[in-house]
Amino acid sequence: MKTSLPCGEQTTFATFTPFTLVFTLAASLLVTAPAQACGSYLNQIDLKNLAERAVSGNPAEATPAISALRARGAPGLAAFLAVHQEEIQRHVAAPPDFSLVRTNRTIDARWERLSKALDTISGQRDCAASRLFWHTDLEEAKAAASASGKPILSLRLLGRLDEELSCANSRFFRTALYANQEVSLALREHFVLHWQSVRPVPKITIDFGDGRKLERTITGNSIHYVLTADGRPIDALPGLYGPKAFLRGLLRAEATAKHFAALATDEREDFLRAYHQERLAAIKAEWNNDLTKVGPSPATTSSLSSATLSVNDPSAAQAAAKITQGKRRIELPVLEAMGTANPGELEARMDDATWAKIAALHSEDARLDQGSRTLMAKKNPDALAADKRALSKMIVEDPLVRAARQFERSMSEDTVRNEYLFHTKIHEWFALALPQARDLAVLNEKVYTELFLTPKSDPWLGLKPSDAYSALDHDGVVTAATP
Repeated sequence: MKTSLPCGEQTTFATFTPFTLVFTLAASLLVTAPAQACGSYLNQIDLKNLAERAVSGNPAEATPAISALRARGAPGLAAFLAVHQEEIQRHVAAPPDFSLVRTNRTIDARWERLSKALDTISGQRDCAASRLFWHTDLEEAKAAASASGKPILSLRLLGRLDEELSCANSRFFRTALYANQEVSLALREHFVLHWQSVRPVPKITIDFGDGRKLERTITGNSIHYVLTADGRPIDALPGLYGPKAFLRGLLRAEATAKHFAALATDEREDFLRAYHQERLAAIKAEWNNDLTKVGPSPATTSSLSSATLSVNDPSAAQAAAKITQGKRRIELPVLEAMGTANPGELEARMDDATWAKIAALHSEDARLDQGSRTLMAKKNPDALAADKRALSKMIVEDPLVRAARQFERSMSEDTVRNEYLFHTKIHEWFALALPQARDLAVLNEKVYTELFLTPKSDPWLGLKPSDAYSALDHDGVVTAATP
């Protein structure tokens, strides 16, 4: 059966669901609707059709539908979320019944297809929790920013944001930041999102020989840049920040980016330099205030300089891992087991006890919301199952509660270290009007070389010290055979 739509096109009802059939019949009565409205209507029908086909069990049908939705950008993701809203919400709202998932493969397979399609369309792993669309082409992000009047938030990371084993910090972003309801809303409303992989993330698999394997990533850090619509860097948040601190930094940078873009060209650089000078002074005042509250240790100084380790240090991989508290908990045991040498203290003028005291002053900045806690639970079904087997939940504390508490503590320390050690250096570069701060690619290379200690010049990311003997043929290096 066919009918004439307002713009005169013939559409077969058999391709529609009952809902779209009713909607089409109603639309067919609007014979006087403008062509523009008809085009919008047809686009909505097309997106809905694509969203339905994207979860088909037939890859030949699902794959092109997913690609088409991805190509439509944020509207494609919005259409998919709208069509599958109830199913996504049921999954996100509460931890699933793992016994049901394990016994009913139909339910498991359906959600697996839906979540995979969702992550592919959005460009981000765990999109069901964040509902964010990420560009992976900077020029496309610039076009979207110009059209919307929003600045760009551009993430740089090791690995890929749409894969589970990206670098540790980017995984923490997905859990603590992007899944946070307030942060997610701010990102959708205030920014055009973009990510780019700096280089593949090193991975390691430890085989225990009894069927158990432990998969981890080693070294690597991430940074969020706030850019104008034409790609000019305005500010950057290096490493992991707690949700509230991250949100404050983002919104401050957004306002600065908009003010910068509204100024006459000859006024912009002076304005940006003054902004970073003010931020540098504010951070140093906060630093001194925090030290006054906690009382400095014998090793502490009020200076924020001399805080980075030379990238020529043979133990750069361990030093890079120690930069962030969250990363060091999962990466340092692996690095130490590999036999790398013990590095010198990264922060020679601060001790861990003082950092912990300062972090405690800002603990609320790193509080996880329910969205983040739920995502943590979904990624740890074995812990939940163990908790269900406990004789008394009143006696045996949920292991995920302990994990969340520890994650908040390490994230709080990451926040103050990143703000006081790394962000100050970035502010200094802008305040000094360094040429490197004007070009995103050059600025990013400077960050990864001087702050994150993983320069492009070292293809081994500090994991293969030149002066360490391994007693392995070719020093344990294995290269893929050339086809």
